[in-house]
Amino acid sequence: MASTSISSIDDEETIVLELTNPTLLHDELPKEEILISTSEIERWNLPLILRSSSITVRANRSRLIQCSSYFRALLCGSFSESSLNHVLIQWNLEAIVNVLQFIFGCSLKVRPENFLLLLEGALFFGVEGLLLVCESWFIKISSERNLSCQQLSLDTIIEFWNFALEQGVAFVQELCKDYLARNFVWVVSCSSFTKVPYDLLYSCMEHPQLTVDSEKQICEALLHWISDNTKSSECAATYCENDHFDILKKVKVCLLPLGFAAGLRRCFSQFGNEIVSAILALQTDFSSTLRDTISEDKLDSLRIRITEYSEKIVLSGCVHMTIALLFMAVLPIDLDVTLKEKMILAFDQLNYRSVDFYKIIEKPVKILSFEAVRKVDISRCPKLHFGAAVEWLRLAFPSLRMLKASHCLQFRMGDLCYLLERCPLVNEIDLTIDISSVIRTKVSVISTTAEKSQLSDRRRHNITVRNYLLSNIAKPALGKPVLSSISKLTLEGRNDISDMDLLKISALTDSLSYINIKGCTLLTDVGISTFFSKCLSIHSMVLSYTTIGRDSILVLCADNIFHDGADVHDNQKHFHSMASRLQQLHLDGCKGIDRNSMSQLLSHVCMVKILSLRETFLMDDALCNFIGSSLESLDVSETMVSILALSSLLRRNPDLRCLKATGCKNLHQITSDEVTLTSGGRSKNFLHGLSKSCNLEDVAFGWGFSYVQMEELVPAFAKVKEITIGLGASLGHHVLHALPMICPLIESVVLTFQVISDTVMRIILESLRYLRVLGLHCCLGDWTSFSFRTSMPMLRILRLEWVSPWMTNDDLTLLTQNCSDLIELSLSGCKLLDSYSQEIISSGWPGLTSIHLEECGKITLNGVSSLFNCKGLEDLLLRHNGRGIRRNFIYHSALKLPLLRKVALDICDACEGGFDSPSHLEWQYISAVRISRCRPQRCGFDLQTTSSCKPVHKDTIILEWNSKELRTTIVKERI
Repeated sequence: MASTSISSIDDEETIVLELTNPTLLHDELPKEEILISTSEIERWNLPLILRSSSITVRANRSRLIQCSSYFRALLCGSFSESSLNHVLIQWNLEAIVNVLQFIFGCSLKVRPENFLLLLEGALFFGVEGLLLVCESWFIKISSERNLSCQQLSLDTIIEFWNFALEQGVAFVQELCKDYLARNFVWVVSCSSFTKVPYDLLYSCMEHPQLTVDSEKQICEALLHWISDNTKSSECAATYCENDHFDILKKVKVCLLPLGFAAGLRRCFSQFGNEIVSAILALQTDFSSTLRDTISEDKLDSLRIRITEYSEKIVLSGCVHMTIALLFMAVLPIDLDVTLKEKMILAFDQLNYRSVDFYKIIEKPVKILSFEAVRKVDISRCPKLHFGAAVEWLRLAFPSLRMLKASHCLQFRMGDLCYLLERCPLVNEIDLTIDISSVIRTKVSVISTTAEKSQLSDRRRHNITVRNYLLSNIAKPALGKPVLSSISKLTLEGRNDISDMDLLKISALTDSLSYINIKGCTLLTDVGISTFFSKCLSIHSMVLSYTTIGRDSILVLCADNIFHDGADVHDNQKHFHSMASRLQQLHLDGCKGIDRNSMSQLLSHVCMVKILSLRETFLMDDALCNFIGSSLESLDVSETMVSILALSSLLRRNPDLRCLKATGCKNLHQITSDEVTLTSGGRSKNFLHGLSKSCNLEDVAFGWGFSYVQMEELVPAFAKVKEITIGLGASLGHHVLHALPMICPLIESVVLTFQVISDTVMRIILESLRYLRVLGLHCCLGDWTSFSFRTSMPMLRILRLEWVSPWMTNDDLTLLTQNCSDLIELSLSGCKLLDSYSQEIISSGWPGLTSIHLEECGKITLNGVSSLFNCKGLEDLLLRHNGRGIRRNFIYHSALKLPLLRKVALDICDACEGGFDSPSHLEWQYISAVRISRCRPQRCGFDLQTTSSCKPVHKDTIILEWNSKELRTTIVKERI
């Protein structure tokens, strides 16, 4: 740019601005003088200008006065500069240049990188037009709904907020609050979340559009923020002593899951205890608590957070959740208070099985509709009536696509059909419950009886309600039934579902592509095969532990089901069968599939990615018929396959990520020279080929697996996250010692019948920083509590079964200190533990959801008390821990532990000779009870005294409830 000197200014409308950038060092700048004019502003050399310390600008005085309050006051007011034609301005050069560009007609593109610069310039020079441009840009960009295209980072928002707070820019502060509140789910996932200023975070908590998936998400985020911003760890114990903890008062504690609240008591004891007490009060006497809340004008504390931006609603684990709370969340906020209270109380008092309830919700009071909601999770909410819940879903969430309602025994198959009819847009439903203990283990059944559930007597009321509702559904113009959009249906464990139920489902949909009927024992092979013949779009099947057999296999393998009639060559017919399109197939424990049927099925399955054949009649001939090359996961555990047949399959599937082969006794150890396969005229070593082609992430081996194979497979194990070494495998001390180096990403380690030591365990626990699951079963070796001295902050599941007979209360205390966040604990054979161990467990791990204690000294000798402090318990097993458990223990446990689903006891521990089994109506949530019985057996070395008798297992009584019946099964084995 040419330099020019200014000797005089002839034009009265022209003023010379000398702009100086005080932030740049003088010796870093160009030597030449720069003179520019606003009349040539489109041709300014901005890179050169912005590198200068000062520039001289000829500008139109009137335009400056018109567009800028700064220049208006400077050039028209009483300042001395008003009479001058030359003005010196010291400011950020880039900001001044941008302001001049805007004043003199250049278009400016606002970006996150220059927003504050433009805003600061607009504020300092009083350019209202530029302020409006900045505000409009921020409003537009902060209102974008698609976060994947979002240009604003959380760090940027924090920077904007701090600037606005310092400069007093109200619109920026408000927009920052709006943006963070609406996108809070994204905010808490950002690494810089803990850097959000307290005032901004607090404002978000009070924002009416605060959008979260659940109240738990808010609480977790706030506790994480507080922990990171609180230097003194003592403050965490008594939250009221720290100002930052005031923000926790914004959490609606009565909407938190009970299990989560129980876990808070370890690090936030006072806060956690308050939440647990509030939840239990609501769960125990909902009506009284609701009336008190209304009288104290605190109804908002029970209102679920749902906004127009909500996409997911998670209420899982809220044992106190009722239909009244669900409908309260979708009543208009501006609804008359008296009418709102009247309706809420009506929801609480009405019988949801009566037509009167449904007439009330059809009254003129408008139920709010939230179009953005796609997923709702109401799992483990035992107080919900699902007929009424379906109406809530239909009215409030017209765009609902996914419903999860797992572990809800009260959800009947009639409710499912009703849901499919009333919410036809839903395409994914999960109704999982626990798989029956009888079918998941190898047992000898002595007897089975079934007793009709008293709850099933109410079925006629449900039918009356459904008939009333369906009669009010507007009929389509053509009179055809509305087909459901369901594509993924999970019915795992539903042993109350029948062939007729499957047939009804098939009549309501033609889009089903995924079905999970694992453990549905009432289904027959004929029923399953009929279902398959009507739902031809299914490409993913989870059929484990069902009676599927030859009829179903014939349907799956039938040729030309999808064929349009053209001639097909014989050797390609199987590519047109239903089986040929399968992408996922689970047949674990399906004993109805014989050797020939299995061979026929695998000869057709060619596109499958996930194949699980555990505990089937799988043999080499069937596996060799498998021609697929797309496998990502394979489970052949507990089958008769050999290493030669398995190796042939593995070589064709280089994308394999999961391989499980425990309990396969035919995978016997043979030398590397013997494990050869001929391919293309030359021999290849199986292990060498596997190590070169696969990047495994989940492995489980048993028989035939030793340190030799492990050394061969080191390259394939680099990305392993889960490893299980079972019976028959022999890794050796040096391989276990090197495990963290071989598999540095491991999250789960399960060792059975392996030799371990303190050195091995210390290295594993110290080096595997991502370890979440540790299972040691019947392991040998010289190891002690010295291993427990290692901190394991990520560990969530710990199973020490028959490996630590030396464990004392001190060792248990040490474990609680170094594994602070366990959710599952299993201890067997710890004979030195006593009653105080209960207190150590419950206070050290208050958030446990599963406790298994077997042959653990005298833990229950004085009864069970402290374990009830683990309010989130779902699975409790107590066997041979001391004769101190009272007769009413099962009923008492159900009352004390609202989430408890499974209980396992032993008659030997009953201090009153046995246990009472409450009637179905008394159950809170329990679905399965197992009671083992022993018989005395005299020791062979002392036949003269009775004191030498020891208990020997006799049988196990299994009580299982579903929505229809109570089933009692007696088996020989202890399970």
